[in-house]
Amino acid sequence: MEYHNRAFGAVLRDLRKQKGLSQEALGFEAELTRNYISLLECGDRSPTLDTMLALCSALDISLAHLATAIQARIRENHDRNNPS
Repeated sequence: MEYHNRAFGAVLRDLRKQKGLSQEALGFEAELTRNYISLLECGDRSPTLDTMLALCSALDISLAHLATAIQARIRENHDRNNPS
């Protein structure tokens, strides 16, 4: 399960940087603390649905977009760790 949190965190970091936002700015927009954004990006916390929806709103993306990106990252990590 921990790898899911790491995949979520990596995707969140990528999306935040694509929008040109600092952790503090994203936290402000999502009504979360900068520290919590950092913990999510490091994979140290598992987000709730409310948190994911707040982040999607702040990043101006759909929950489906976020989920698809996370699934792709998980597959990418799996393929990298289990070459055929």
